Amino acid sequence: MAAVESAGGGSNGIGPAASAQTDAQAPSRIRAPQALFGLTPSVEAAVLAAVEADRPGQIRGLVLPLHSADVADLLERLDDEQRRRVVEAIRRRFDPEILSHLDDSVRELVVEILGAQDVAAAVSELDTDDAVDLVEDLDDDIRQRVLAALPAAERVLVEQGLTFPEESAGRLMRREVVAIPQGWTVGQTIDFMRTSQALPDDFTELFIIDATRRLVGMVALNRLLRTNRPVRVIDMMAADFRSITPATDREEVAFLFRQYGLVSAPVVDEAGQLLGVITVDDVVTVIEEETEEDLMRLSGVGDADIYAPPTETARQRFRWLVATLVNAVIASTVISQFEASIQQIVALAVLMPIVAAMGGNAGMQVVTVVVRALATKNLTAANAWRMVGKELAVGGINGVVFALILGTLAGVWFASPGIGLVLAGAMVFNMAWAGLAGTVIPLTLARFGMDPAIGAGPFLTTTTDVLGFFSFLGLATLFLL
Repeated sequence: MAAVESAGGGSNGIGPAASAQTDAQAPSRIRAPQALFGLTPSVEAAVLAAVEADRPGQIRGLVLPLHSADVADLLERLDDEQRRRVVEAIRRRFDPEILSHLDDSVRELVVEILGAQDVAAAVSELDTDDAVDLVEDLDDDIRQRVLAALPAAERVLVEQGLTFPEESAGRLMRREVVAIPQGWTVGQTIDFMRTSQALPDDFTELFIIDATRRLVGMVALNRLLRTNRPVRVIDMMAADFRSITPATDREEVAFLFRQYGLVSAPVVDEAGQLLGVITVDDVVTVIEEETEEDLMRLSGVGDADIYAPPTETARQRFRWLVATLVNAVIASTVISQFEASIQQIVALAVLMPIVAAMGGNAGMQVVTVVVRALATKNLTAANAWRMVGKELAVGGINGVVFALILGTLAGVWFASPGIGLVLAGAMVFNMAWAGLAGTVIPLTLARFGMDPAIGAGPFLTTTTDVLGFFSFLGLATLFLL
């Protein structure tokens, strides 16, 4: 590994004395990483005590040194009144970045506390991607007041961002970019960056444009700084870059970044003109949100379930519970067709939930894997049938194993080898079906443009329950009566 060395001595803080001092200090930094990152329990407890004692000065002293993401975590853990006291205490020095880290439902309350004027001041300090994300979630009246309070130039950028589809690259992109004319040299570019007051706070690449602002290439900042001043940027730029259109879905953007290891990517319009840039920090957020969304939807839970009020949480869960109710009614109808069999062999009533439960759990394992594979594009039309075959085989193998275990247990428990064989047969069938349905149902929903994370669970549970009951009670009726 190459080492970066300084040509100077101790005056720049990189000489032997500084090195020894750094080594001496290193153990203290390594021993207590929890003091550097995250909201510690002791700080949280101290803030709560200061809030309960209504001490604004103490609240400021504890909260202001924290990173904006940690302040957001703190606000999310408080109740409404506690949040109000903390926000009021730090209002004059409120970091706008806090708003970009807050959950949507918590951010609503914080925005209400701050008021339109303070929110507008915060929006004007955010990058355009964060500003658009914040403004789009505001109520209409507050949004209009915030936009009216913004400087004209910033208002235009935010309003343009809001015109793009909600989950598109246009909403993700940051409009603040470093664009360099293709005729410039490295020296001109460096001088421009040293003197310009309008550069973004953070950037890793420069975009080379022609006279019509059409993107022609990119130059990594580290390469620019290692190149001699007379060299023209067009002679050293990368022309094989990957650009994104503003209408591209954000999941596609996340896949592009993950697949090719990108740090940033330009957004261009149909004419190839540079509109903005998407950076990896925004993509990390997208990946996290999409993963969380899939997980929540598989369980029928809303995105803001933790922070939403009880009425909203109940409404979000209602649809899933209705689907469960329909499933239960259908399953009960199937069971009712075998009422006479259950009356003659009471053991059937004891054992039949086992078949449905094992099939349902096995199926949900498959659905979880398949839905995630679809989201990450690891499962496509090219390998779909191979996946179906594999999960069918896995279901069959597990079905045989548990059929032997539970069939033997049931036969001994009720002193009836016949009951054990019937349970074993139903177990093999239902678990094999769970493997097949757990792959086919999400693939079918995705084929018809439906979200498999939402619909796969209810469909799967209904089929494994109904077919589990039907196979077990049907086999019992055929062979035991």
